[in-house]
Amino acid sequence: MEIEGYTIDESRLPRHVAIIMDGNGRWAKKRKMPRIFGHRTAMKAVRQAITTASDLGIEVLTLYAFSTENWKRSAEEVSGLMSLAIRYFLNEIKSMNDRDIRVQVIGNVSGLPEGVQKAAHKMLSETADNQGMVLNLALNYGGREELVHAARKIAEAGLSPEDIDAEQIEKYLYTSGQPDPDLVVRTSGEKRLSNFLLWQIAYAEFIFDDILWPDFTPSCFYKWIVEYQHRNRRYGGIK
Repeated sequence: MEIEGYTIDESRLPRHVAIIMDGNGRWAKKRKMPRIFGHRTAMKAVRQAITTASDLGIEVLTLYAFSTENWKRSAEEVSGLMSLAIRYFLNEIKSMNDRDIRVQVIGNVSGLPEGVQKAAHKMLSETADNQGMVLNLALNYGGREELVHAARKIAEAGLSPEDIDAEQIEKYLYTSGQPDPDLVVRTSGEKRLSNFLLWQIAYAEFIFDDILWPDFTPSCFYKWIVEYQHRNRRYGGIK
């Protein structure tokens, strides 16, 4: 497939792409605007990423929207982000259904404000029967917290130590039943994982792009896919 000058092998697409959407605040600061302006502008990039992934035939797209550590930000910024989340959930239901996208929220949903929980529940319930791409929105998410959550669920299930294996742990993760990410991308030039999908990314390919998230375009996604397809994934073996 040729698209915008990129040659993409449709037989070697990553099944699951995960994106750490970083750089909104710096993008706004460069324009002498408040950080929330960057977050608002970034919503266009979110829509473009979802549309592009869906059009390419990606099975699962995970977007890191708000981490458990992000509560440390100013009350004004956190409040603005929660308002954006509510607006997104309520306004994007039709577009998700039009594209047959099933939305899931991964993270500690009970720790989110009630308004966000209600809006998220509405989107999840109204897209639950869709059969196309799965969109994971990581909200109030932390990789370590997810593993603690899984461990507690295993304990509640009463499993004996000898019955606990990787398969059992995966069963209790937020992404249970999904393929692990093949490709993880972080924008803004930062080269760290920030507590993101720590179990699931054991064999993922990583791309760290200098672009600030609000500047994302579909061409960025195509570039990432081409770079991914040039990698030799050996999973510890020799090829």
